[in-house]
This record gives sequence, C-alpha cells and structure tokens, in this order.
Amino acid sequence: MISMYKIKPKFQQLVRPLLDMFYKLGITANGITWMAILLSVVIGVLFWFFPKGHMLWIFPVGLLVRMTLNTLDGMMARIYDMTSVPGEMLNELGDVLSDAVMFLPLIKLTGVNFWWVLLFIFLATLNEFIGVLTKAATGTRRYDGPMGKSDRALVLGVTCLIFFFWQGIMVAFNYIFAGMSVLLLLSSVVRIKNGLAQNGD
Repeated sequence: MISMYKIKPKFQQLVRPLLDMFYKLGITANGITWMAILLSVVIGVLFWFFPKGHMLWIFPVGLLVRMTLNTLDGMMARIYDMTSVPGEMLNELGDVLSDAVMFLPLIKLTGVNFWWVLLFIFLATLNEFIGVLTKAATGTRRYDGPMGKSDRALVLGVTCLIFFFWQGIMVAFNYIFAGMSVLLLLSSVVRIKNGLAQNGD
C-alpha cells in the first residue's frame, strides 16, 4: 500500500545532521519524544482558543516539526542505544495523544463536522493500537498504510496550508476527514492481515 512510511529512509538521511546536534547537546530520545508531545499540546491549545483561519499556518509547520521530532527520537534510540520499554511506551502514547490534541481543535472551524473529526481521531487511535498489537503478537510493529501517522500529517498539513491561502477549500474539509477515515479502516485491515500472515495464521 502507498504510504509516506516508504520514504522514511530518505527523510532520515535528511535530518541526520539534526540528530548529531541533539546528541552533542545531551538531548535523549525520550527528551525528543517529550518535545514532540509538548509541541502538539501547544499547537492544539493555541488553535482551540484562537480558531481563526489566519492561525492555520501553525498546523503544517507544527506537523512538519513534529514529524521530524518523531523521526529523530527513533533514530536517537537505535543509533545511540537508548531503546527502553518506558521509552517505547512513551512514544506510542505520545503519538496518540499528539494526534488528538492537534486535530480535535479543527472542529472549531466553521462548517467542520464534529463527528467526522471525532471518527477520524478514533480510527487513527485504533490504527496505531493495531500496529502495537501486532508487535505484541508477532514481535514486529506494523506501519502499513494507507493513512499512517506520516500520511495523516501530510494530508492535513497540506489541506490547512491551502486553506490559509484559499478559504474556499473549507467545503471539502468534511469530505477529506471522511476519506481519511475510510483509508484508516483499510489501513487497519491491512495491518491485521499482514500481521496474521507474518505469524503464519
């Protein structure tokens, strides 16, 4: 399935200089994870209290920074031997929390249906849970797309960026959330199917 996860190695090469800088500064993998969580909370709170179209620029920028931090924490843990069970749990919980606090405030935009956003957040959480569940069952975390974490960030980041310059796209917001929800369901099925196949079931 098509997914941004397939180009992750290229992105890792791009951000490698940042990784080296963080390591020299004494920043740990868990520290980077906390930075991503706090960034998401700040963006979510800002937009919740200031739900104006001119604030939408913070979403694509924030999502890009968060995606970079999410990439760096995993690289830091692997390359510099900082992997740990607490760190893995923090990373998984942080992803789900960050999605919720960043995306829920979009309901404040005029015309965006609360239930579509809520369904999207629920299915995103379910999708990540299935990925973790396959690791518990098979030993391998599933990241199959479509509409994995990076895919969600790309779609909503681009949509919010377009809206910042052209508010006419507002009429498409609910359709975009509906489409992403369908793709999340497909992604969840693919992860379960591939997880079972990997386990020989």
